[in-house]
Amino acid sequence: MPTRTQTHTIAGDCIVRFDGQRERHQRGRVLIVVKPDDTVLVHDADGYQPVAWLTRPTDLSLTHDPLWLVAVDGDETLRVEAAGDVTVADHDVSDAGVPVGDCRCGGPLVRSNGSVVCLDCDDRFSLPGGATVIEDACECGLPQFRVERGDTFECCLDYDCGSLLDAVSDAFDRAWDCPNCDGELEILRRGGLIAGCENYPECDTGFGIPDGTAVGECDCGLPRFETTSGERCLDTGCEPA
Repeated sequence: MPTRTQTHTIAGDCIVRFDGQRERHQRGRVLIVVKPDDTVLVHDADGYQPVAWLTRPTDLSLTHDPLWLVAVDGDETLRVEAAGDVTVADHDVSDAGVPVGDCRCGGPLVRSNGSVVCLDCDDRFSLPGGATVIEDACECGLPQFRVERGDTFECCLDYDCGSLLDAVSDAFDRAWDCPNCDGELEILRRGGLIAGCENYPECDTGFGIPDGTAVGECDCGLPRFETTSGERCLDTGCEPA
């Protein structure tokens, strides 16, 4: 089983003490949420804003019986202790995102923060910028994504089935000449995909491949791309004549 990320909740009669700029001493029947990044939020019955909180403390300790929570960040300290009946619970939490299909394990897939994540098995698949997850499934059972990098490509979420780098290389590797030497531009991965001179390190020419389709040749000899922000040369510093 994968390691689950957990949120802890504490509900009941508690004494809350905060030492720092927002110094306070309170007691009430409250709901306390300890998030996966150790942020502590203390909520009462009034309003949406917590009555006390400490965001991502450097140190946090929590004991259940008796209840005692201490969160420290610099000169700020949040302490919570049980004053009456208190219930403590742990909850599995996950990314939340737009549903995009089913995982090979049968669990639901959601798109969140530039990745596709399974809510059951926690498999995570990174997406390139500008990618759209489509309904067509790969032979492996996972959804595919569509993205433009000089042409329109459809690839499986799992790069083991064939990566975007492989697809773009098959289409454009050495298709364009280096403008600064007699070399050709290879398709490489350097964070994103780039067209880099084969004569590196003697020639360090390289251009990021934009999210768009190649629509012709620039006066400088490099391809021009149609992108969401307009037409441009592969070389962002190239101005059309």
